[in-house]
Amino acid sequence: MSQDPRHPGVNIVPIYGKTPKIHDTAFVAPGCTLIGDIEIGAGSSIWYNCVLRADVFTIRIGERTNVQDGSILHCDPPRPDDPEGSPLVIGDDVLIGHMAMVHGCTIHDRGFVGLGAIAMNKAVIASDSMLAAGAMLTERKVMGERELWAGRPAKKLKDLSDGAIAGMKVGTTHYAENAKHHAAAVREAMGSA
Repeated sequence: MSQDPRHPGVNIVPIYGKTPKIHDTAFVAPGCTLIGDIEIGAGSSIWYNCVLRADVFTIRIGERTNVQDGSILHCDPPRPDDPEGSPLVIGDDVLIGHMAMVHGCTIHDRGFVGLGAIAMNKAVIASDSMLAAGAMLTERKVMGERELWAGRPAKKLKDLSDGAIAGMKVGTTHYAENAKHHAAAVREAMGSA
C-alpha cells in the first residue's frame, strides 16, 4: 500500500501489475482506498471513505464525475461463460450518491445514482437518467435516456422533466467546484500545502 503525495490520506494499492491512474485535476478524499486497474478522469472527485476495487477487471471513470462518501465500486472478470466480463464504466458528469454500490455496470454521461442505490453487473444507466435513492438495478437491466427508475428491483416510474435534468447538471457543477475547496482544505489540514 502506498500514499500518493497529491492525494494525502488515500490508500493506493497496486495489484497484478496495475496501479490506479488519477488525473492531476481529480480529487480523491482521505480515507479512500483505490486498488488495481482504475482510471479517474479530469475534474472528477472521489469523496471520503470510498472503496474502488479493480483487482479482477477494470474501473473507468470519466471527467467531472463524482462518487460520494462511502460508496463502493467493483467489477467482475471475464469467465468461460462470460468472456466479456463486467467492467465498471462510468462516463462524464455522472453523480453517484452517498453509500451507493456500483458493480460491473455502465453509467453513461450525466447519469445519476441516488443515495444507497445498487447497480449490478451489466446493468445500464443511460444518459440523463436517474436511479432513485435506495433502488436496486438488477443484472442486465437497461434504463432508457431521461428515465427515473425506483424500487427493489428497480422499474421505470416516469420520464424526467427538463427541470430535473437541469438539477442534475447543477449538482455536477457543484461537486466539481466543491472538490477544489476540499482538496485545498485537505492539503492544509495534512500539512502538505
